[in-house]
Amino acid sequence: MTLTADPQTSGDDATAAPTLDYSLRMLEAEGIQIVRDVVAEFDRPALLFSGGKDSAVLLHLARKALAPAPLPITLVHVDTGHNLPEVIEYRDRVVAEGGHNLVVAHVEDWIADGRLVERPDGTRNPLQTVPLLDTIVQHKFDAVLGGARRDEDRARAKERVFSIRDAFGSWDPRNQRPELWTLYNGRHAPGEHTRVFPMSNWTELDVWRYIAQDNVELPSIYYAHQREVFLRDGMWLTPGPWFGPRDDERLETRTVRYRTVGDGSCTGAVDSTATTLDDVIAEISVSRLTERGATRADDRLSEAAMEDRKREGYF
Repeated sequence: MTLTADPQTSGDDATAAPTLDYSLRMLEAEGIQIVRDVVAEFDRPALLFSGGKDSAVLLHLARKALAPAPLPITLVHVDTGHNLPEVIEYRDRVVAEGGHNLVVAHVEDWIADGRLVERPDGTRNPLQTVPLLDTIVQHKFDAVLGGARRDEDRARAKERVFSIRDAFGSWDPRNQRPELWTLYNGRHAPGEHTRVFPMSNWTELDVWRYIAQDNVELPSIYYAHQREVFLRDGMWLTPGPWFGPRDDERLETRTVRYRTVGDGSCTGAVDSTATTLDDVIAEISVSRLTERGATRADDRLSEAAMEDRKREGYF
């Protein structure tokens, strides 16, 4: 299959397509084709939308892929209750303006009825797996699109674009299907579902260059701003209901921005003066760490932290 950018079928934003350079046009075309394959092949697709930059770009691609038709994909957010307010405001506004169907699984509901137990360290990021799997079963989603990229983590690097999950939501990295010539096999047994990653081949720099060239809106926390933060394990965390700051942790006001969006207890900000897209792109261009490696405490638990969670059903 030859991938080509098709401005005639890219929807309302098609006029922006010629401004993309060749590499971004190819990545966009690949993502659009994968979204169309999912809609054609599956009955009840969903898209994980947290309000982060990757899910924002993925939603942008899905809209382009299917415009001018309404998006026939349900948006899903597993809300830990520890999200930064700017991100939730952005999520709700995007959903309302686009007229999308959003299903929110609140981790607090699972804690309240005893299906989950609050962790001693206060972080809820590892608690997202059970609400996600329960939501998939409840709504009978047979395909779940996510914005994960292979450059983020070694576990994500080895996962296929179409990734079959068994009846328990588990991923077996030793039992994956070949994907030759961009031909994807989403066939699955009853009870199974497929995770689909249209942005697998993108890098963080690709994402930011695409955001700049195709005018994708993001939450304000991705750009430098002044915020009260405290230092924990080498990361600047925002104070909140996640057991921080402790008595030995001092609050200070710094100019920071976020490279990734997640649970406030384990997602750190970075010192930055990047207030514009050009500034962010310049900053990312010289970075030697991925955004997860630099700012996600949950990925530092062990060398195989991400793979262990993915085996259990995590994103």
